[in-house]
Amino acid sequence: MKTIISTAAAPAAIGTYSQAVKVDGTVYLSGQIGLDPASMQLVDGIEAQIHQVFKNLSAVCEAAGGSLADIVKLNVFLTDLGNFAKVNEIMGQYFQQPYPARAAVGVASLPRGALVEADGVMAVR
Repeated sequence: MKTIISTAAAPAAIGTYSQAVKVDGTVYLSGQIGLDPASMQLVDGIEAQIHQVFKNLSAVCEAAGGSLADIVKLNVFLTDLGNFAKVNEIMGQYFQQPYPARAAVGVASLPRGALVEADGVMAVR
């Protein structure tokens, strides 16, 4: 049985997907870009977008009964892998050891012209 997770504290889905889906103790988090949930506009600049991505993921995690600390797998997509060091630096403000497993992938483009997107898998009790 699956439970659909939704919160107004993160951007509304801009396509045919849910913010997250919970099955048993696993939560599958959809990709988040740097959209401000109130305005649904992309925040300016790579650093602001990285922060907003983690804030959005955090809001969905909380709606699912967990937190960023419960993420076991994180995928980060960047339109410029030159920003990978910034992701690491900012990620350190939102995650503590032990860190989740992670992949970082360079992509040609992201929705709405975003510079970064992240999705993940969270384990909750």
